[in-house]
Amino acid sequence: MDIEAQFFSPTIVRIIRNPEGLPLNKQSLSVIKKPEQTALSVNEENNIVYLKSAALQVALNLKTGKVSFLDLQGGPLFTEKDYGAQFTATKDAGRNTYSVRQAFMLEKDEVIYGLGQQQNGKMNQRGQRVYLSNQNTKVCIPFIQSVKGYGVFWDNYSPTTFTDNLQETSFDSEIGDCSDYYFMWGGSGDGVIAQMRDLTGQAPMMPLWVYGYNQSKERYKTQEELIDVVKKYRALKVPLDGIVQDWQYWGKDSLWNSMSFDPVTYPDPKGMIDKVHQLKAHLFIVAWPGFGPLTKQYAEFKQKNMLIDFDTWPPKSGAKPFDPYNPASHAIYWDYLNKGVFSLGTDGWWLDSTEPDHINIKDQDFDQPTYLGSFRSVINAFPLEHVGGIYDSQRKTTSQKRVTIFTRSAFAGQQRYAANTWSGDIVSTWPTLQKQIPAALNFSLSGIPYWNADIGGFFAGAFKQGGGAKNPEFQELYTRWLQFAAFTPMMRSHGTDIPREIYQFGKPGEKTFDVIAKFINLRYSLLPYIYSTAWDVTHQSGSIMRALFMDFEKDIQVYDIGNQYMFGKSFMVSPVTQAGQKEQAVYLPAGTLWYDFWTGKTEDGGKSIISTTPIDIMPLYVKAGAIMPWGPKVQFAEEKKWNNLEIRIYPGADGDFTLYEDENDNYNYEEGKYTETPFHWNDKSHILTIGKRRGDFTGSLVNRKFNIVLVTETKGIGEQVSKKTDKVIYYNGAASSIRL
Repeated sequence: MDIEAQFFSPTIVRIIRNPEGLPLNKQSLSVIKKPEQTALSVNEENNIVYLKSAALQVALNLKTGKVSFLDLQGGPLFTEKDYGAQFTATKDAGRNTYSVRQAFMLEKDEVIYGLGQQQNGKMNQRGQRVYLSNQNTKVCIPFIQSVKGYGVFWDNYSPTTFTDNLQETSFDSEIGDCSDYYFMWGGSGDGVIAQMRDLTGQAPMMPLWVYGYNQSKERYKTQEELIDVVKKYRALKVPLDGIVQDWQYWGKDSLWNSMSFDPVTYPDPKGMIDKVHQLKAHLFIVAWPGFGPLTKQYAEFKQKNMLIDFDTWPPKSGAKPFDPYNPASHAIYWDYLNKGVFSLGTDGWWLDSTEPDHINIKDQDFDQPTYLGSFRSVINAFPLEHVGGIYDSQRKTTSQKRVTIFTRSAFAGQQRYAANTWSGDIVSTWPTLQKQIPAALNFSLSGIPYWNADIGGFFAGAFKQGGGAKNPEFQELYTRWLQFAAFTPMMRSHGTDIPREIYQFGKPGEKTFDVIAKFINLRYSLLPYIYSTAWDVTHQSGSIMRALFMDFEKDIQVYDIGNQYMFGKSFMVSPVTQAGQKEQAVYLPAGTLWYDFWTGKTEDGGKSIISTTPIDIMPLYVKAGAIMPWGPKVQFAEEKKWNNLEIRIYPGADGDFTLYEDENDNYNYEEGKYTETPFHWNDKSHILTIGKRRGDFTGSLVNRKFNIVLVTETKGIGEQVSKKTDKVIYYNGAASSIRL
């Protein structure tokens, strides 16, 4: 076979193999980086060729074809097995090709993460055999990263089996003209993710409002019902920013996804959208990849040979998916979506069924032709191509409204399309809630920072007996799930069987209502922190949900913890995932002092403690050195400017934080229209320095007040703004320092 090593940068190497003499013309769907000019030294000894960049070495064994990766001192990082590549001749829709397999060897106790979002409850993905083929609740990304500081992306879009056992670690794809993978040396979890984003694209900023609270259900059936939900939130003074219109606003299933409103149930869609905006909320609307047989889209796609001929949701409707692999299909899809929906003023997309749904499955369905080959050969990249088409099309249409998408499936690179993946139609049970945490962390560790889940789980039918939303067992599960969701990249309530609006659970003064309201309000207090963290995602390839090893790599106790995580770099979250839990063990990573968010009590790291968990408390700990901006009490994200912020300082270590602000919902930030306000805490001298404000934008604050609170057991604790302040700083953008 032919082997090629391509350095895309000093730290990213592509290894590509194909049967000798087979012409190769592969365009990656995920990788958008072009190889950099990279200085290399080359030498050969004992039948091994060494290629050395400024960051690592690649060793190719000329006898066995084995490729190994070494650090600059020759220490091993990662290696293939001898004779580890295998090509097995096969036919794909009548075409001669191969199934392709590549085997590697990991160290015995090495911990790895990734593979997208699997519902296996595992944090460490060692010892697994996972069939990687996207489906509802399961997002498959053939990517792993190791605690040793490297990542590997297997660039193949056909169904692939990942296997890790004592003999080897391997990717085995059903279809492939070549074996094609990228080795990334990052040195840390953050470093690996930065390499993956460099390779497959950076994540743009979403609008500020989308980080607030979003309400959905399966489904609002009239425009009056949808508007009424927003009105009720406003009357109750519970914050809300997004409302979601699910399926069938178009009417009959034969008109599935017609991207037009049924005149009986939605007689004035423009009026509905305007009313939502008058109430200071935003509307997400659903769109699907499949079209009913009586839609204009179906007719046009069929005439242009852009339908894939298999059955998709809904059953017995005759709906078929379009071919998103054909670039020409994107403009057609968007033309209908824009004229029928977006031009009316909608704000965000819910792209459902992006796997896509496949029903009445027949073997020949996978032989169906697409623009890029058989459906089988490209199946896992369907969400990437579909979501990308919407993103690119909206960007061409306007820069005044940021693209914001939540979607049910994903593939490597999808972060570049402003996509927030949710974990699908999961069941409302405690074990399901437990599994969402490692699923989310491994998804984030696969390079895609935006994730969410239906609060309470989608299928809640088991709780309908006993009062639905008034069923005490469901109330407990829902409340605990919502607490977790307040510390995920998107906080969105959704489900079938039982409606989830806050007023379904009771009224103000009743326990469940009050706890739900408390955590929604807490989410809004966190918006300056969350939005600044989102800027770190966009600007520095950061992550919002962070596996503990990313921040505490020296503490091997955290490597396989899948029920706690960092939210941004300051908060440690320990969701309650069992019924009737009155207390739970929380591991505090070594190397720092920890503050109980609710009490201000401090604990040294490197040990487990027991945290009490009454229904209104989820264990939250803040790292010493954290600087936390605390937002105002609001009904929606943009109601008040951040001109009077509480700044909480958690002493015990030096710390830094950068407060980010921009125009909230356009792309002017890409032209440098934003501000950064840097904060630094010197713990030894107890001096807080607020640096010179960097940047500017229309409407940026010139003068503002910072209420500085040094956190103790008597102040700066819990969700409420502090009654006591240590110092007040009137800040005009010039640097200033104060001793506390």
